[in-house]
Order: sequence, then C-alpha cells, then structure tokens
Amino acid sequence: MASFLRRNRVTVGLDIGSGFVKVAVIDHSGPQPELTHVSHTPLVADAIVEGEIMDPQLVVETVRSVFETSGIKARSVVTSVGGRDVMVKKIQMDRMKESDAREVIRWEAEQYVPFDMENVQLDFQILDPLDDGLQMSVLLVAAKRDLVDQKVSLLRDAGLTPAVVDVDAFALYNAFEYNYPEAMQGTLALVNVGHEISTVNVLQSGSPVLTRDIPFGSRRLREDLRRLHGLTAEDAEAVLQGRSARGAEFRQLLVEGCEELAMGIERAVAFLSMSDAGGQGLGQVFLCGGGARIPGLMDVIATHLRTRTEIANPLQRLKVRPGVTTLFPVDELAPMLMLPVGLALRTAA
Repeated sequence: MASFLRRNRVTVGLDIGSGFVKVAVIDHSGPQPELTHVSHTPLVADAIVEGEIMDPQLVVETVRSVFETSGIKARSVVTSVGGRDVMVKKIQMDRMKESDAREVIRWEAEQYVPFDMENVQLDFQILDPLDDGLQMSVLLVAAKRDLVDQKVSLLRDAGLTPAVVDVDAFALYNAFEYNYPEAMQGTLALVNVGHEISTVNVLQSGSPVLTRDIPFGSRRLREDLRRLHGLTAEDAEAVLQGRSARGAEFRQLLVEGCEELAMGIERAVAFLSMSDAGGQGLGQVFLCGGGARIPGLMDVIATHLRTRTEIANPLQRLKVRPGVTTLFPVDELAPMLMLPVGLALRTAA
C-alpha cells in the first residue's frame, strides 16, 4: 500500500498476465514517485491459463525479451500473484497486539482458508488498530505456497530477482489509492477486467475488504467474435478496443458479456453486505485492465448497478517523465498499467 513506499530507489514492477507481460519503472529518488518507463508485449495464447503457467519456458523467454528490448538494466523486480489460489478476506478476531496476532493467525485462518494449511503462505493487516473494542477487523491473505514458489522460480530462470511478491489485489489498490485519494471513503468496487479473469476488489473507507474473481475476460469475447462472425484476431481486437467501424454490428454480443460481468460485481457486493452488518451501499465502480475499454461496458455496469462508473487511470496523479507516454497510446494502454504501476509503487524494505 502507499504507506509502504520507500525513497531513493528505482523500482521495477513486473506484471505477468494471461494476455500480456507488462513492466513499469518508477523512480522514487525525487520528492514524488516518477514513472520513467513502460513496456508491454503479448504472450502466446494459452501460455498462461486461469493464472496457471502452462509453458514456463515460453513465459521465461517472453519476460527476458521484454527486459532486453526495453534496455531495463535493473534485475530486481516487484511482482505479484493472484487468481483462484489466492484468498483475500476480512475477518474478525479478538483484539490483540500485532505481534500476538502473528502468533495465532494460522489457527484463526484455518476456519476461513479453503486450501491445505500445510501448503499456504499467510499474511494479514489489522484494519482498525486505533479502535478499542473487544474485536478487531483483520484483512487475511492466503496464497498457495506452490504458486509463489513457481513465480519465484520463473523469475530466477529469466535472470531476475523477486524483491517483493505482492498480491494482485493489493498492487491494484496501491495504484488506485495513489491516484484517487479523494475516493478513499464509502464503499466502491475496483474491477480489473483481464484477459481471462476479472477481479472485483471492494474497498470500504479506503481499505480493501473483499476480493472475488469472475470467470469473464476479454478473451472470451474475442474468441466469440472470431468463431461466430469470422473476424480475424486483429479485427476482433479493434472491436473490443472501440476502434472498428463495424462495432455496431456486434453490440448485442458485447452487451451480453458486459451484463455477465455486471452481475458478478453485484453478487460480490451483495455477499459483502450480508457478511457485514455495517456495510454501506456501493457508491462507485472503477474499471481497469485490458478489457476496461470494451464498448458499452461502463454503461452496462452503471445501469445494472445504478451507480457511477468510470475507467481508472493509474497516471491520473502519478508524475510521468517527459517522453514516456509518447511510446504508447495512453488512452488505450493506461487501464492495463494499473497493476504494474501499483507494483512499482512498492519497494523492498
């Protein structure tokens, strides 16, 4: 999170997604963080499926190529894990010091974590440390150890050193908190619309309290456009990015996909309301990720959830070195950068 920022160092945030490998470099040596470089390259289809690396060598070669062609000299990176093998959940515990909580968190977690506890890495954060009630709210994070080990091994094979392995949801939160400090109140959803999976992160009063994965991404719509309408991969991508003159022909297909995502967001927020008696109604939805610009998505979600919806920009307040954004179409690529920017806003202690 933003409170973890350190100065006097350059941080490389590396996001290895199902569709693209993305890199953001941030210089922390000045009075405020400054984005100094961005790179991205597509991954071969099915190299990563639902967060699982199916072809490690191909991914290693792609990551290595990104660093070589971009001229990034640093080999220490901040990366993250996510997907079905990661759980983020707000729980209640008896109030105690953080040091004491660290001693008992594994026992507390057993009743919430749906994984084999012998193969899990745990972390937590106390959300209300200044309160004096008998109970405290704790954000519990659990990730399968094999998932973390695989990511670390892959990076080392690519000649990189993982300085920090974060969680996707927290990296997204880092970038969002930095760029939208005025939104750190009430209840909102930050939705990362990815290649295969969309992740719903619900925030309450500035703290992440729930993460849910929805099996919907831009890949399914892209394949439907190719399979049902005979479009080429390039033409299908143009439709999804709103650059095609034929976009109106495929409006119904896109709307149906967008409605599926809207219902998934609605269920996630409803679950939070049921599990948290003090929960507030959803005030706003922010979209990011490569699928955030699917034509009609914002309107469908806003109508379905009856709430204001907009695309989140990780460069909204972040200082950008002159010339960096001339290398890519900002409006098209910026939503894809939320995760790597969030990673680069962190540094190792």
